[in-house]
Amino acid sequence: MRNEEAKIQADIVRYLSSEGIFCHSVPNEGAGTNKMRTMRMITMGLRPGTADLVVWLPWHEIGYLEVKTQVGKLSDTQLRFKKRCEDHGVFYAVVKSVEDVQRILDQGGKTEDGQS
Repeated sequence: MRNEEAKIQADIVRYLSSEGIFCHSVPNEGAGTNKMRTMRMITMGLRPGTADLVVWLPWHEIGYLEVKTQVGKLSDTQLRFKKRCEDHGVFYAVVKSVEDVQRILDQGGKTEDGQS
């Protein structure tokens, strides 16, 4: 994760915590370039493309937030994970700021494209 995305994610985590909303990160970047570590992490359940944050949403649903910069785009593995969430009715949203998260919470899980 690049520094700008890391800062956005830290701001989002701080905001969610201040609102009493539990979340935790999915440390995909933890595998790094070490092939042995990457294989061990995959064996232990790491899945490339999984969104950055798992969030326990106020409407009693667990969902995923993928953090991007204003110009960030989803990778192919992230697009596949997004589709998997959609296919299984799991909440998923791409967020680029704390304001994006606030909007989602205010709208009860509706994203800009009307998806939930």
